[in-house]
Amino acid sequence: MSIEGHSTAPGANVIVEHYCEHRLADGTRCKEWGGWGNSPSPAVPTRWWCWEHFPHKTFEQEQALRRKQEAAGGGKIIQ
Repeated sequence: MSIEGHSTAPGANVIVEHYCEHRLADGTRCKEWGGWGNSPSPAVPTRWWCWEHFPHKTFEQEQALRRKQEAAGGGKIIQ
């Protein structure tokens, strides 16, 4: 894959990997990809979570996640 024709601005071609910020009971972080980010303003750095741990889901989204986990054979959410 060539980068010809891409921006030469500093930092424009930098890939930032972000994983879920949720901490498990044993103190380790969740190892899932943090595809869901949130920041209250542009001045505050974005925090990232996987969908299971994303704290800003609607009630309907939370219920759908619970049904999916129950159908898959468990997976309690403890928050």
